[in-house]
Amino acid sequence: MTITYLKQATRTPESGQTDVRAGVEALLARIEQGGEEAVRALAREMDGWDGPIRVTRDDIEAAARQVPDTLKDDIRFAHANIQRFARAQRATIADCEIEVIPGLIAGQKQIPVASAGCYVPGGRYSHIASAIMTVTTAKEAGVAQITACSPPRPDQGIPPAILFAMDLCGADTILNLGGVQGIAAMAKGLFGAGKADILVGPGNQYVAEAKRILFGEIGIDMFAGPTDSMVIADAAADPLLVAADLVGQAEHGWNSPVWMVTTDRALADQVLALVPDLIARLPDLNATNARAAWADFAEVILCDTREEMVQVADRYAPEHLHVQAADLDWWLATLRCYGSLFLGEETTVAFGDKTSGPNHVLPTSGAARYTGGLSVHKFMKTVTWQRATRAAARPLAIATARISREEGMEGHARTADLRLAKYFPDEDFDLGPRAPAAQSG
Repeated sequence: MTITYLKQATRTPESGQTDVRAGVEALLARIEQGGEEAVRALAREMDGWDGPIRVTRDDIEAAARQVPDTLKDDIRFAHANIQRFARAQRATIADCEIEVIPGLIAGQKQIPVASAGCYVPGGRYSHIASAIMTVTTAKEAGVAQITACSPPRPDQGIPPAILFAMDLCGADTILNLGGVQGIAAMAKGLFGAGKADILVGPGNQYVAEAKRILFGEIGIDMFAGPTDSMVIADAAADPLLVAADLVGQAEHGWNSPVWMVTTDRALADQVLALVPDLIARLPDLNATNARAAWADFAEVILCDTREEMVQVADRYAPEHLHVQAADLDWWLATLRCYGSLFLGEETTVAFGDKTSGPNHVLPTSGAARYTGGLSVHKFMKTVTWQRATRAAARPLAIATARISREEGMEGHARTADLRLAKYFPDEDFDLGPRAPAAQSG
């Protein structure tokens, strides 16, 4: 059994990132001190935006008139699919209760957070789909107050299609803000928006670092790095589709890894030959991103067996994992570490990125080993409750008192003692040796 690298990465996404923490901390401190005026100043400095921060209903309606009907229909199609999938997810999350012992009832409740902030990237690409993915999912989870923001373009504001999507999907407040200032405004509840309980959505390294710093004060969906994708392919795979799928994901950015794992050397050679030409056919910016990603971060890995391919995939834990191989049910049952799984050539990661339903905000940098992507679950709190009869309190109090004293937690023990004395005054219990009272003075 051997695993051979026909093409190996010369860099990792982490090696290509600069240390942005100090800069982000400085911006957050500036906003903490200056509030809304500091945010307005950063909007002017960073995005060249000197217009209103909060988007009005008139702004939304004017933007909608600029969006072609065909594109509106496409956005509605994507929204319906994502909404349908999120609604099905929500149906799987249930309250429950159980009688743990006679007289002790315990349960769990599902409570959505009160408010959410959805960040929609708007740098090199206009991420219409991110608006749909984040706002729709929060809405279906039952979040009462949803704020969305995206980088404004000078003399335009948020691009009309993104604005249309935010409104369609249920954003209550929309802010013409990007970057750290957008994240901070939602976290602090500036410009009349409700203070977010959780911040979600992809963004550049400055956005990611701002979310990381604010985590704890508020919740976040995940710590995100550059997007990554893996294709698993066997001898029956179409080399052109495999190559195109790799290139399509490499255009995300210069440091976006793409990996191919295969048991067929001839297929690997064909894909390696096809990729440069497919990249060359892209528009300039897209080609620049894809060419850099392919040169420095891409890998092509040759395995002897499909079991070896599973080992590689689970070790990498890719954000997107696309299987173009026979026996798809076997792969579905066997693979364990991925953000989202795409089975068969008839689907593609681009479908998941834009329209098919499952969320495209996914764990990167190997985080799929321990977490999944954005879903209604991220906006829900699973909380527990309990109640007991006096009869049930009897064995609970006895065991609690003894365990607490063994731990040295006399105050805990005495809360149990008092209940036994009140409910069962005629009984004598062995509750362990009581700790002596503190010496006065």
